[in-house]
Amino acid sequence: MGDLRYADAGVDIDEGNRAVSLIRRTIASTHTAQVLGGIGAFSGLFALEPGSPNGRVLASSTDSVGTKVKVAIATGRHRGIGIDLVNHCVNDILCCGADPLFFLDYYATGKLVPEHLAELIEGIAEACRAAGCALIGGETAEMPGVYALGDYDIAGFIVGSVEASAIIDGSRVQAGDVLLALPSSGLHTNGYSLVRHIVAEHELQWADVLPGTDRPLVDLLLEPHRSYLRAIRELRTLTEIRAMAHITGGGVIDNVPRVLPEGLAATIERSTWTVPPIFTAIQREGGVHLEEMWRTFNMGVGMVVIVPADVPSIASAAGVPVWRIGEVIPQSGTRRVVLR
Repeated sequence: MGDLRYADAGVDIDEGNRAVSLIRRTIASTHTAQVLGGIGAFSGLFALEPGSPNGRVLASSTDSVGTKVKVAIATGRHRGIGIDLVNHCVNDILCCGADPLFFLDYYATGKLVPEHLAELIEGIAEACRAAGCALIGGETAEMPGVYALGDYDIAGFIVGSVEASAIIDGSRVQAGDVLLALPSSGLHTNGYSLVRHIVAEHELQWADVLPGTDRPLVDLLLEPHRSYLRAIRELRTLTEIRAMAHITGGGVIDNVPRVLPEGLAATIERSTWTVPPIFTAIQREGGVHLEEMWRTFNMGVGMVVIVPADVPSIASAAGVPVWRIGEVIPQSGTRRVVLR
């Protein structure tokens, strides 16, 4: 449909993956016996009582909301960014079965505007309350010369807890298992550099209602990142969860293989859900290559859950729809996703 790629907007996914490969050994050199798992999981795991099946394990993650902050700055709408920040981190540690304990934030700007910070913290606090997570600290840095006036960035840091015997790490996944999907609420926090590039190149306005959509572009782009905490808690009462993948940068193509054991792959049937109109509009307006859409955006799927083949029919969990989108298959060579 088009030739525009994420790299044209300044973000090279392949170079990002190469960067991780260059630092992997250095990071691993710091690990003690209390560190569980390896690099590449959705959260880091640290055992407080190594070797004890009933011991507590801390799960941690850190992230930002990327250049979604530029949309918030341009439109003066900051509260949702705080919600995004918390829910992204909550979903990351949820992938190993952890419950959130506490959260910290880091806010950096060229010149502090107290009202903007207060609005962001209101959003952070709202999402923390919903997750039962304490906001226990943060840092505010004013750095003129590093950030342009009016610009800011924000990052979040979360710590959760899970019993060692209850960790979900993908090791029980086997051929024949089923992939369930929970829908995203929109773009979540990925792909905004590409969207902003399209907006600038095609002189779109934030208030525009793009063909096929029913809300102003800014409303769709600033829709907060959905939390799956309550939905996953309910799903765990209905079936065994063997693995979870939070669909962030890289889409289903890059994120689902992260939770598959060696020798397995996953097939995903794209016809099992309807891609939300915002993604179709972005592809059409920008002339984005179809493969690039699937590697850049979540395409309507925010979380993939792998369960046994005998999973009962589940239409929704905690009010969130549940779709059956594929299965796990034997695979020689590299773990991957096959889109059909």
